[in-house]
Amino acid sequence: MIKSFFDSNNIEYKENISLKKYNTYRLDTKCSYLVFPKTCNELILLLKELKKEKIPYLVLGNGSNIIFSMPTYTGVIIKLDYLNKVTYKDNTVTAEAGYSLIKLAMDTVEKGLSGLEFAAAIPGCVGASTAMNAGAYNSDISNVIESVKILTPDYKIINKSKEELSFSYRDSFLKQNKDYIVLSTTFKLLPGDKETMLNQIKERREKRIASQPLDMPSAGSVFRNPEGMYAGALIEAAKLKGYCIGDAMISEKHANFIVNKGNATGKEIIKLIEKIQKEVKDNYHIDLKLEQIIIE
Repeated sequence: MIKSFFDSNNIEYKENISLKKYNTYRLDTKCSYLVFPKTCNELILLLKELKKEKIPYLVLGNGSNIIFSMPTYTGVIIKLDYLNKVTYKDNTVTAEAGYSLIKLAMDTVEKGLSGLEFAAAIPGCVGASTAMNAGAYNSDISNVIESVKILTPDYKIINKSKEELSFSYRDSFLKQNKDYIVLSTTFKLLPGDKETMLNQIKERREKRIASQPLDMPSAGSVFRNPEGMYAGALIEAAKLKGYCIGDAMISEKHANFIVNKGNATGKEIIKLIEKIQKEVKDNYHIDLKLEQIIIE
């Protein structure tokens, strides 16, 4: 029994718990076990046991870019919240996987380091954001990465340079190979003027409040922007703003957001995604590519 393994190894876990507060869509998916390894060694011990017992697992960051498609996830959800140390050396900063990307962005600005200002509103953790190559304002994580410390499928800890990880728009080797787990990321930053950076972050936040549904549960942009176009403009042109399936709704404020009006399910969100893709394809002959990740 995996539960007895947790208990005998003093691994922190929660049993039969809703993941509603662990994903930004606030989907009420249940999971058998939610586990919080306290160290890298404990994580390795856990992964070896799960592999031996053939138990599926998912390493979950802040749940800010995912859609749980099912009412129950029968495997183990792993949260790396305890891997949250940050170290600075000159203009480089190394942050562990469980550290908040927003907090890291603001920390570095406070220290007069420039490069992560774009991330001051990305509600992910460093590990998942690295794998996703999260970005905004024509910048992304890969622009400032120096190297990434990774746990391999055979439990080796290795360091890879940015060039070795095939970063592209909202994608990377790490996103495509989920059995490689980010442990920490080292960023190479530049000196910057603190007040200038803070003013830019403030201005951007005010624009987001005016144009995005920040007051409702969502997972940010649903689709990638096609080259030279905006997904939101295409969806709006297809007259889909405000369209609902159950409690999943295309935002009336920004068409590239799907929001949860109350008790939306993952299946409702996925049906809405399929509706958008069909309408945009039928009307404009463009295939919208999903930016969010569906967990099945």
